[in-house]
Amino acid sequence: MLIDELLEAIQVPESKYNDANRAYLSLCEWMTRPESTLSAAKPDMSLQGSFRLGTAIRPLTDEDDYDVDVVCELQLRKDRVAPSNLKSMVGAEVKSYGRRHNMKEPKDGRRCWTQDYADESQFHIDTLPAIPDAQRQRFLLENQGLDASWAEQAIAITDKTDANYFVINDRWPLSNPKGYAAWFESRMASLLAKRRSAIALAEAKSVEDIPTYRARVPLQSAIQILKFHRDVMFIDDCEDKPISIIITTLAAQSYQDETEVPSALHTILRDMDLHIEQRHGIDWVANPTNGLENFADKWVEYPQRRTNFYEWLEAARSDFRQLEGASTREEATQLIQESFGDETLARMAARRKGSALTRLFDQAKARLLRNAPHRAPPPWTPQAGGSVRIHQASKHESGFRPQPLSSDGPPIRKGADLRFYAKTDIPRPYEVYWQVVNTGQEAENARCLRGGFDTGSVHSGHLMRKESTKYSGVHSIECFIVKNGYLVARSGQFIVNIS
Repeated sequence: MLIDELLEAIQVPESKYNDANRAYLSLCEWMTRPESTLSAAKPDMSLQGSFRLGTAIRPLTDEDDYDVDVVCELQLRKDRVAPSNLKSMVGAEVKSYGRRHNMKEPKDGRRCWTQDYADESQFHIDTLPAIPDAQRQRFLLENQGLDASWAEQAIAITDKTDANYFVINDRWPLSNPKGYAAWFESRMASLLAKRRSAIALAEAKSVEDIPTYRARVPLQSAIQILKFHRDVMFIDDCEDKPISIIITTLAAQSYQDETEVPSALHTILRDMDLHIEQRHGIDWVANPTNGLENFADKWVEYPQRRTNFYEWLEAARSDFRQLEGASTREEATQLIQESFGDETLARMAARRKGSALTRLFDQAKARLLRNAPHRAPPPWTPQAGGSVRIHQASKHESGFRPQPLSSDGPPIRKGADLRFYAKTDIPRPYEVYWQVVNTGQEAENARCLRGGFDTGSVHSGHLMRKESTKYSGVHSIECFIVKNGYLVARSGQFIVNIS
């Protein structure tokens, strides 16, 4: 029962799936419309990644984004177009789509075009330009005596770091998201078909209308739990945490058609590392659709990533072994809190109680912070410029793993250290300021009420602020961006409750 509640707490809300699907379909309609500059190349749009596989999870905090991955496959040949030209062709239509909908200019990433949606939408779409390349992948695999059964849907993709990016050539980077999705579904084919059929029958729809994510096969659920466990464990080391494609691949290879999530977790955690090969002394997590590709190739260049994977695997084994052995709900709840954080536990509890009183309490807290007499008004003249938001926060206590925080989450104890991370789209140079507003009798008695502005700075490309939980009460922190003497962006208050 607790595993079910945990899964509900980390699920992508249905509303977010619907929002992302509407945005995806809108982009598809734009890219494939008759007036599109790509129409002669017959663009084929498709989802890839966790939204397609049904393994997406909600971010650790309500301030983080969902990542929706899309492939735009054009029916062109490699001897007619350079990768850089293909990237520009797709980018031109992504940009025009953004202008048509009054959106920000998309970012030209290493492989994709990234289109950010409004903050309240809480997601962005990465569009990957591609062309068909089944023949080359089949040749390469068969030449090495490897399985080429998934090669039919292989694609060549753009990558700005590739040496041949600007020239017409035959050696493009390869990928196969459709083939990978088909392989992944094959690992749970029987149960997936049964669950999709049952949903279709209950809703009087065809099976084809039921997306994979709604099936909730134990393999998908187990991967969601493992990814969330990983995110909590590496909240302050996002760069070197185990990547999702490795977890997903090893989990799918270990899955043995279990019909319950706990038993699927047990088998997957027991066997995951058995599917890591050794090729010439190198750890190799083979792409099941392309045995020449190693998902763990960065472990050589960044050995800490290999270390972190095995540390995470052992931590996950230990945590779930203890959870399996819990004899009471209270004991199991405590273990979930230690492994997944206070915020996750609060989400689980929220599903078992009404929210009307909670909403009234939240409104009262917002008024308390907004009207605090010691809260200084911003001294700068507002000017439209862009946005800034606190996208990540964490709690640090000696002897415990860092825990993620969401704004206005459950109360935390005094004596903890807090870290807040903000990101902005304002171009540098600019000035950063943070405003902490605390409340409560303890801070007032100690004559330590705060409400002024502290100068911030940029550390390794991040806007980061450290604070501590010294006084009980309802407190807030807000980030301000000032450019040329004008207030061009403010994040809004991030609320912290201290018991």
